[in-house]
Parts: sequence; structure tokens; C-alpha cells
Amino acid sequence: MTHRLQRGIQITGRLFKTATRDLQDWHNPLKKQSVKAYPRMRIKYTISIVFFVALVIIEKENNIISRVSDKLALKQTPQTPLHFSGLSHMLLKHNGSFTSLNKLEAAFTLMKRRLENYNQRQELVTRGRKHILLLATTRTGSSFVGEFFNQQGANMFYLFEPLWHVEKMLTLDTGGTNATAAVKAYRDILQQLFKCDFSLLETFIDPLPVQHVTTALFRRESSNSLCEESVCSPVLKGVFERYRCRSRRCGPLNLTMASESCLQKEHRVIKSVRVRQLENLRPLAEDPRLDMKFIQLVRDPRAVLASRMVAFAAKYKNWKQWAMGGNGPIDDDEVKKLKGNCDNIRMSAEIGLRQPPWLRGRYMLVRYEDIARFPMRKALEMYKFTGIPFTQQVKSWILRNTQVSKETSGVYSTQKNSSEQVEKWRFSLPFKIAQVVQRVCGPTLKLFGYKFVSSEKMLTDKTISLIEDKAFNLI
Repeated sequence: MTHRLQRGIQITGRLFKTATRDLQDWHNPLKKQSVKAYPRMRIKYTISIVFFVALVIIEKENNIISRVSDKLALKQTPQTPLHFSGLSHMLLKHNGSFTSLNKLEAAFTLMKRRLENYNQRQELVTRGRKHILLLATTRTGSSFVGEFFNQQGANMFYLFEPLWHVEKMLTLDTGGTNATAAVKAYRDILQQLFKCDFSLLETFIDPLPVQHVTTALFRRESSNSLCEESVCSPVLKGVFERYRCRSRRCGPLNLTMASESCLQKEHRVIKSVRVRQLENLRPLAEDPRLDMKFIQLVRDPRAVLASRMVAFAAKYKNWKQWAMGGNGPIDDDEVKKLKGNCDNIRMSAEIGLRQPPWLRGRYMLVRYEDIARFPMRKALEMYKFTGIPFTQQVKSWILRNTQVSKETSGVYSTQKNSSEQVEKWRFSLPFKIAQVVQRVCGPTLKLFGYKFVSSEKMLTDKTISLIEDKAFNLI
């Protein structure tokens, strides 16, 4: 909060106390006679002064901030305007007098809270810092798309799947997760990480960091921010770090150094495939200290299943056996799990596309297929949405990594011949499994513009596109 606002609130507070004392004297029988001649007039003018001083302070602060905002031209950040019509109605009532002391106290509290919230928003505008959460599920190309931001340059602090540690710790013996605990943990940790606070995440890292130093942060090497020179501690002899940096030789990650580096960055992006419902992240969007934007990445559920059957063979062995000619219907639990995944993705997208007030201007839906076919165009659209500069470094990375040979394009690689990846699944997924996906994920396919196939021939016919031209994010 600025000095002017703090000073203004102090002055208004003193005037508030004066008005309160006058009202108390007026209602006190012992003092009523001494103030008999002028209580109403004094109260009226005191209240008027309170209101007048508050408005002058607000107007001056607003003019100063407006001039700064105009110079910086940071129009992307949503504003929270102050609405004083209701407040003035409460302050100036019955010819300048209050009907009760409670209303005066409530009005002052409301004014103070709005001043503080307004100042927080304006401070955010002045800084221009952006906070982006890339939401996806596994095998949707999220690592590839995450690199669009990871490669932005020195102004970007990018984190790759920090919630992996949380999911691992909350995984039950049955293989599932404690959903209730996970929702709160995911939200709270993301909120802290966007503020460069790693303390809560540390409690989920196994083994626990020692004096904020860890050798076990998941996929540290996938975040350029965590391998920069400012975060690179000396190599320790005999200490093994599984996810060690590849760009330079660094010792175990010091999370205090990572936090300090994060605070120096202009923008912060986190990629996660572990948040199931967008609605659970509403507190992040409403946090006045964050300028949150959400990008939801989706992919044809049939393509996702085909990719998971290859990447996670052990988990999808029942599907693989059935695909190879296994007898009988597929396990009901597997089908329910598939349906649950599709429903979660669809419901989050429906909320985002509906643009409720807390998400207005903060949500973007992107199909992997569109990114694979038009990587530069879609990357530019995402950067425009976030308000982050689209650098030459990002453009160069996209050009280098969207036209590569099969030899360098592995299951977990971010190097892809992107246009070939779009249709590849159609020649590995049996038609009978495609039918199961279409049956349980039909509403999801329709929402995202993926065409149904009615035969094996149609599935493998390259001349028939299964991707409708569809525009999203229209407000």
C-alpha cells in the first residue's frame, strides 16, 4: 500500500473516531445537555468531512496511478474499479446524519477494504507481472506446448509438473489418490508457487529437503529457470541428482535460490496434468496479488488413449490385450475411468468457455491438433492471450522442434514432426476400441470438434479429416 493511502486511512480513521464520540455523547444522558445546542450540526459536518477527505484521497491516488498505467500501457490486466455510489449513500443519509453507529463503522470498514484491494490491483498493473497455468492431462502434448513458454528467455520462470510430488505422496495403496486432500493441496501449492514460495511444496518432496536443498525435484532439467547460473549451486562429490541439469553442471537444487530467482522474473508459468477441475482453482483467479490466466490444452480422447497404451503399457495392459484380440468385453472399471477422465476435461472446458465473472478474460482453450498443424500461429495466439512478449527465441525453438526426423522423436521427446503426430493414432488404435471411446466420451468429442468414425475404413482413410474447423474463446 502506498504512503498516501496509508496516511489517508489514518486521517479518515481519526475523523471516524471523532464522529463516533459525538454519536456516543448524543446518546449519553449525562452529556446530552452539554451538547444540546449543536450535536446534530457537528455530527453532520464531521461525517461530511470524513466522506470528503476519503474521496479526495481516492481521487488523487487514482490520478497518480492512472498516469503511471497510461505510460506503461498495461491494458491486459483486469481492473477492480471502486464503486462509491453505495458507500456515499450510506455515508450521506438523513441530511448527513447516520441512523446508527453500526452503519458508520460498517461504512468505514468497507471503504478501507476497498481502498486496500484497489491499491493491490493497481500495484499489479504497474508491475505487469503475468501468472499462467497450463492445464492438461497426460499424453496431450503438454510438455511440448510447455516449451513454448520455457524457451521465452530471461523474463520467464517456468516450472514443469511441480504437483508430481503431491500426487505421489497422496497416492493410496489402491493406486488412486485421496481426491479431497489432493484438491486443496494442489490449489494451495500452486498459489504459493506463483508467489515464488516453495515452502509448502518442500513438505511433499521425498526425501525431505535439508536446509531447503534437494536432490529429488521432479524433472528439474525440464525447467530452464532451475538450471540458470543464478540457481546453480556447486557440484557435490558423491551426491547423485536424478533430474540433474543438462545445460550446465549444477549441484543439488537450493530452493531458496530458486525462490530468489523467481522473484526477479517478470512472468511465471506452471505446467500441470494433475488438476482435474478448473472450478477448484477459482481462489487463484480471485487472488488480487495474482494476474492469473488459464490455458487448457485438450486432445482427441481416442488419440490420448492410443498414446497412453504405448507410454504406460503396464497401466493399460488390459486395453492392449483387448486390442490384440482378447475375448470378452473390456473391464467396466477401465471404461468408468476413461469416462471420468473425459467428463472432467469437458466440464472444465464448459466452465471456461461459459466465461463466468471470475474467469472472464482469463481462460483460453487450445486443441493439440491445431498446435501440431499450425505451431507458430497457435503459439502467437497464446502469447497474445497472456500478454507476454513473443520472443525470437521462442520462434527459433518452434522452427527447430516441429520438423524433425523419426530418429529424434521419442515417446517423451518434445521434438516432433508435429503435423505427422496429429493422425498417427488412427493406424494404431483398433476400431473396436475407438468405438468404446466414442460411446463413453461422445459429449467431449462433440464439444471439441472431433468427428466420429463409423467403420474401420473411415478410421484409416487419410483423406477424411476427423478434426472440425472450430473457433473457441469467443466472448
